[in-house]
Amino acid sequence: MGESITEGTILNWLVQEGESFDEGDILVEVATDKVDNEVPAPSAGTMITHTVSAKDVVPIGDTIAILALSDVASAKMPKIENSSNKNRKDEDSLPPGEMPKGQRGLAAQAKSSSKSFKVNENLFISPLVDAVARQHHISYEELARISGTGTAGRLRKSDVTNYIKEGRPFQFAQAVVAPSGFQVPDLKFDKGTGKIVEMDRMREMIADHMVYSKHTSPHVTAYVEADLTNMVNWRNANKLLFLEKHKERLTFTPLFIEAVANAIKDFPMINSSLDGKNIIVKEDINIGMATALPSGNLIVPVVRNADQKDLKGLAAATNELVGKSRSGNLKGDDMKGSTFTISNVGTFGSLMGTPIINQPEAAILATGIIKKRAEVIEKPDGDTIEIRSMMYLSLSFDHRIVDGYLAGSFLKRIADNMENFDVKRTF
Repeated sequence: MGESITEGTILNWLVQEGESFDEGDILVEVATDKVDNEVPAPSAGTMITHTVSAKDVVPIGDTIAILALSDVASAKMPKIENSSNKNRKDEDSLPPGEMPKGQRGLAAQAKSSSKSFKVNENLFISPLVDAVARQHHISYEELARISGTGTAGRLRKSDVTNYIKEGRPFQFAQAVVAPSGFQVPDLKFDKGTGKIVEMDRMREMIADHMVYSKHTSPHVTAYVEADLTNMVNWRNANKLLFLEKHKERLTFTPLFIEAVANAIKDFPMINSSLDGKNIIVKEDINIGMATALPSGNLIVPVVRNADQKDLKGLAAATNELVGKSRSGNLKGDDMKGSTFTISNVGTFGSLMGTPIINQPEAAILATGIIKKRAEVIEKPDGDTIEIRSMMYLSLSFDHRIVDGYLAGSFLKRIADNMENFDVKRTF
């Protein structure tokens, strides 16, 4: 369903229990925080039972239906245990004192009504616990709210998994006493009155992802200004010719992606992510481009192997992804594998922005509005004042992986690539 997806919502069953279907028929529609997906039948067969209902939120890996497929397909399918029998076995094998899954949900509701928690002052995060926390977007701050059952109160994997099963009751709770001894005040803000607009599922997941990113990565933002006069003039002079020749619109996005991809080749450490104590430097350069949906939500489709595409290929890829985004036809594969993200805040008229890193990447670039200004131009025969097309670039980077020198050098290289645009280039 897509990278970083941990759960999905069953939108609609298109094949009901007892009905037969052919290979490729759509069985069910599933919504995630990124996109809606249609799940096709792997082979012809019959729908035996739905184990979940429409509107249910289902974790990745759970069984949602049992099918009777054709003999050829069934031979390839793993044996699926009846869910009711499995639940009974699970209950029989539970340790003394532990509640069945259904009862744990009720207990989670009771616990979630609590407004405070005790901070785990002996917070040791093992690689195993860290991996589970990353998978479920649990910040270190939230981990500190979980009571550890290990030696000297240390956190164990089972503590985290049990906490997740209970519905993360302390996800938004306030601490009773912080490690420093300072007590967080329980402030009662006047939030005012007005129309209540409930968050849709995508907005909830975006909010969770952004909070997780800010909690996980120490964000630092660097800025630089770029003179895009040559690029702007060349694009304005050639966009109609480009459309006639290649049948593709030439926006600034593929030009920006080209400049970024070339800079990444010069500074490959920016194209990385952190895995525990290891830094993974990615071999592929896949550029995510933040795109606004008609609903106002944000999605990040990915231009794969951007460094290997010419301008025609980049224009075709960006136009296709933007079109799919606006029509709601993006698939899970369209959003997998991003290694660096660009957010063009200039399309909304913003001068510049301080973007939040798209986890698990190391950095994200924001491009501001291209604005004409009077600039002092240094020339051998003296300074002059000219009208130039200027743009601010801002790079938010994860200071665990990227230091100021690397970030500043990389950002300056992007600006140089844009400023030194070849006005005589052909396509």
